[in-house]
Amino acid sequence: MLACLDLEGVLVPEIWIAFAEKTGIEKLRLTTRDIPDYDQLMRGRLKILAENNLKLADIQAAIRGIAPLEGAGEFLEWLRAEFQVAILSDTFYEFAGPLMAQLGYPILLCNFLEVNGGGRITDYRLRQEDGKTKAVQAFKSLNLQVIASGDSYNDTGMLKAADAGIFFRPPETIIKEFPQFQVTRTYAELRAAFLTARESLLKCRGH
Repeated sequence: MLACLDLEGVLVPEIWIAFAEKTGIEKLRLTTRDIPDYDQLMRGRLKILAENNLKLADIQAAIRGIAPLEGAGEFLEWLRAEFQVAILSDTFYEFAGPLMAQLGYPILLCNFLEVNGGGRITDYRLRQEDGKTKAVQAFKSLNLQVIASGDSYNDTGMLKAADAGIFFRPPETIIKEFPQFQVTRTYAELRAAFLTARESLLKCRGH
């Protein structure tokens, strides 16, 4: 049985919000919790970076100041003792290094940035279209049962594809739009939800 987690909003703060706070650019606070279309979101971000002459190194400097959410490290340690764990994220490998180090280097599947010789981000490249959903589908094709947790629009595909899907601290708009998923707001609740989902799946498998 495999646990699949989103990264930002579940284990660490939102990177772009942290960068928005550092730069004072309010529009950079928009995330997949606000805009369901990921390409639209990223095109807007790239435009803002170009207009403000902001480079990869500027974002990486902000990331070095980010720590995991309170309790996230302990939750992930518990989860890895109970399940196989994979992090499925729409962040970028060029961002993730310092965060993965703080989380003990779990498996991470995410995306790539295209950066020119001057350190300017010129584009982004998806590892795979709808990568979170397809990763869950691939894991299930290996006869793994998957329990997934996320907080944003871009997580709903993997929650639907999983054998059990759990929201963690989603905004009210997303809760109303996707009422089929259990909502948790603390790591204690998320831990209990994983255990309940596992018990349910094992009973179904037993039958």
